[in-house]
Amino acid sequence: MIIPKSMFKSIGTRWLPFADAASEGLPLSQILRLSLFQVSVGMATVLLLGTLNRVMIVELSLAASLVAIMIALPVLIAPFRALLGFRSDNHRSAIGWKRVPYLWFGSLWQFGGLAIMPFALLVLTGDVVHDVPFAGEVIAALAFLMTGFGLHMTQTAGVALAADRADDETRPRVVALLYVTFLVGMAISALIVGFLLRDFSDLLLIQVVQGCAVATLVLNIIALWRQERIKPMTRAEREAPKPSFKDAWSDYISGGQAGRLLAVVFVGGLAFNMQDVLLEPYGGEILGLSVAATTTLTAVWAAGALLGFWLAARWLGQRVDQYRIAARGILSGVFAFAAVIFAGPLQSTGLFFAGAFGIGFGLGLFAVATLIAAMNMPRSGTVGGGLALGAWGAAQATAAGLAVALGGGIRDTVQGLANAGHLGAGLMTPDIGYSVVYHIEIGLLFLTLVILGPLVRTRILHTEHTRNQRIGLADFPT
Repeated sequence: MIIPKSMFKSIGTRWLPFADAASEGLPLSQILRLSLFQVSVGMATVLLLGTLNRVMIVELSLAASLVAIMIALPVLIAPFRALLGFRSDNHRSAIGWKRVPYLWFGSLWQFGGLAIMPFALLVLTGDVVHDVPFAGEVIAALAFLMTGFGLHMTQTAGVALAADRADDETRPRVVALLYVTFLVGMAISALIVGFLLRDFSDLLLIQVVQGCAVATLVLNIIALWRQERIKPMTRAEREAPKPSFKDAWSDYISGGQAGRLLAVVFVGGLAFNMQDVLLEPYGGEILGLSVAATTTLTAVWAAGALLGFWLAARWLGQRVDQYRIAARGILSGVFAFAAVIFAGPLQSTGLFFAGAFGIGFGLGLFAVATLIAAMNMPRSGTVGGGLALGAWGAAQATAAGLAVALGGGIRDTVQGLANAGHLGAGLMTPDIGYSVVYHIEIGLLFLTLVILGPLVRTRILHTEHTRNQRIGLADFPT
């Protein structure tokens, strides 16, 4: 029996993940190959925020405060993503490449940072022949900054290249597909690196981290190979005055409601991410959950995010305003954090897990809606996709980094004051530090709603801009 080729094509379009992201100018095979740069970024993220975090504190016996400073350094680069995106929008070369040079040099920065990082960490522990004051701190800071700068440059230019090659209909799905690849890269990298470092030694640390550096270069070269067409530029085009970043940024902010949207993304990111490092300790310390039980929180949170995404996809397909979807996500977050707060006094595990699910659900709605809004923001001639995506990524990444630092710091400070009796006998409870952070997050969510309000009114007054937005499983933020 011969099965018609059309049947395979129909099955692929219906069942294959991300098949609806392909277009004539960007086939699915090239999308998946281009997305390999997100695997390398995910791998670097796992090393910076996960593996090396634990290795530096436990195996290398470094102070937690020093580790926190080192991990926070890449966040300092995040605000420059908008500038990197703008520079790639306006890069000029004889062969006409705009994104590939930034992908390449971002890969080199990422490779260089990871290559020297294990040696920097060993010097930081004092394992040296010649004792040079602050040499370890300086070299380690340089390694983390190089890696952070490289991954931000690579990610911004790579996503912009994907957006350039996609058509108007598939662009949101292509850009969001890259985020799923980022998550897959993080998951696979965490498993492999964790397995390789199970019998820790200094030599093994050097081998694993430098192996990740080599893998970064290999993956990124495969990703960028023949992805951008050669378009030779004339000498007049190359020598024409370039627009300034200041002018382009002014155009972007004044070209609609871009500034308010970025404020929404930043404040909302703070609100949703301050609990990142607190939920599992809260479950273990306050509710007495086992390590296995608290580990499932990530799966519960992810399930909520997937449900939020699915509903966002349906609502966008039904022409529901994207800002209203973001508002629904914010309100879901308010109820979710309230559930987490009451789970402690009530000693309710079910309420706690429901709250974690609700946080993921609200964040899923909020992130998808604001991503689509950012991509559809009206742009002038001096504003390209790199600047728009870079600005969104800068706001999101900066908020996430600050939120994690603030969440842990506020919890420790409040709990210390409470334990010392400075807040009164009524607040000398083991959950007061966590509770204050969750209440602050609720307050920030209401503040996000206040900032978001005028955007919803603007969309109602300008209904002619509303389009039937269709997104698929790939439409996650990047």
